[in-house]
Amino acid sequence: MRIPWIVGVSGASGTPYARAVLGGLLDAGAAVDLVISRAARLTLLDETGATVRDAHWKDDVATWLGRDLAGADIVYWPAVDLAAGPSSGSYPARGMIVVPASTAACAGISIGLSKDLLQRAAEVNLKERRTTVVVPRETPVTRSHLEHLIALHDAGAVVLPASPGFYGAGARASAAQLIDFVAGKVLDAAGVPHTLFRRWSGELGGR
Repeated sequence: MRIPWIVGVSGASGTPYARAVLGGLLDAGAAVDLVISRAARLTLLDETGATVRDAHWKDDVATWLGRDLAGADIVYWPAVDLAAGPSSGSYPARGMIVVPASTAACAGISIGLSKDLLQRAAEVNLKERRTTVVVPRETPVTRSHLEHLIALHDAGAVVLPASPGFYGAGARASAAQLIDFVAGKVLDAAGVPHTLFRRWSGELGGR
């Protein structure tokens, strides 16, 4: 039976994190179900110049990720399709990763708004007690933002802010290395093996 990871991309700035997480999942041979919100399409266009059209999603996603998806186990669900597989708890899934997670998406998921498929799928994974990793990136945060993140934590989600560490590559780390660090922490939380960053060895200067 196919049991995918659901990846939701919301409208916060930070689409390179989503790209790195998707690449890591596909490199690990994982099946992936992809949901990109309407706001995320605008952010993706602004940050990368890439477009994702429902009717041409495979070519568009392949261009965005910079990889051939011919042999990849990836399914795309339009965010407006509330009758899609991931909207039901009976649909098999390993869990869900929301990356990046906008404050609006966090709020909607935490209160069960189900405004679109991304929010509904995340709510379903929480109620089914599946691994759910939420990656907020916006800063600074208000009290209401924090309350929504606490609610997600209390519901069983892993709240994993996009906060890169520098011990893997040092103070001169490239943007790509910092992105991979966050993506690697996301994959760690999901239990997916990867080699995206150098792990702490217990030795200072041990790079």
